Amino acid sequence: MLATKPFLTQADVQKILNAADQHAAKNNLAVTIAVCDEGGHMLGLIRRDGCAPLSSYIAQEKARTAAMGKRETRVYEEIINNGRHAFLSAPHVSGMLEGGVNIEVNGFTIGAVGVSGVKSAEDAETAKAGIAAIL
Repeated sequence: MLATKPFLTQADVQKILNAADQHAAKNNLAVTIAVCDEGGHMLGLIRRDGCAPLSSYIAQEKARTAAMGKRETRVYEEIINNGRHAFLSAPHVSGMLEGGVNIEVNGFTIGAVGVSGVKSAEDAETAKAGIAAIL
């Protein structure tokens, strides 16, 4: 018998985007919020007014990296900052800055949220505020 696993629906993606956007608005954060599935495929994105265009690329890469790596991107940033510079050569990983948070349900990473535009810790808080809307 095949195992079953949860997955993100479009309704889930919209709830995440709405909650993260509300958090950003409340805290006056000009950010991009990206949501992807477990394979790193984009499911939704909001670029808030005033956010730098580059942030829309960075947010997507943070989301992809968190989803495919099954962990927060902060972990990769810490690995590199602690001297393991060879990790920069890892394939298919380019969003290695804090602000990507994987979405875990019943032990499965089902996707991730990447946020970019402000301080990394604020990016991560915004991502977590979005994820909280579905957990």
